[in-house]
Amino acid sequence: MPIIAVILMLVSRRARANGPAFLVGWIAGLALIGVIVLLIVQPTHAGDESGPATWISVLELVAGVLLLVVALRQWRSRPLGDDEPVTPKWMGAIDAFSPGKALGAGAVLAAANPKNLLLSIAAAAEIEAVGLSGGQEAVAYAVFALIATIGVAAPVAIFFAMGDRAGLMLAGLQTWMARNNAVIMAVLLLVIGAKLIGDAISGFST
Repeated sequence: MPIIAVILMLVSRRARANGPAFLVGWIAGLALIGVIVLLIVQPTHAGDESGPATWISVLELVAGVLLLVVALRQWRSRPLGDDEPVTPKWMGAIDAFSPGKALGAGAVLAAANPKNLLLSIAAAAEIEAVGLSGGQEAVAYAVFALIATIGVAAPVAIFFAMGDRAGLMLAGLQTWMARNNAVIMAVLLLVIGAKLIGDAISGFST
């Protein structure tokens, strides 16, 4: 959905301002989650040489199970046959967004979206479980946030690289993403959820 949202902004009247503003808001939202989670868990010394603390394994297990539940819901919500994919009503107002609203939408979709929130918390927990220093944790989470931004940043890069020629390509990408979003997310959440559960079981056994 964030990729669909940014594409809609890139074909709106304020594309040159709203696209980058959305991207900045997205990065800020991911950073906010990372700062909050890492500040909360840092004083607890979540890991040592023998392995991660038990509560980190519990957090991984809970996050993994929740991701599997969300994956199942995503799979069940996929459009079948000629059914039109359902998109949030607020996306219909994107054409009238100001840069401030675009920035806010990016931050909300990054930090308040349940799927993104779970994935970001899980990433912070995985980083904390390694037992790195505060600076190393910040760098590791920054790498995660950078990778998590590629999908949202790609349409913006295409728009500025291709100019007016990008319209048709972005419209096709938007249609494809809207059609396949549920299936893509279901598979990704299933894989990540299964990995977190495996990590949690491994942590309990050490």
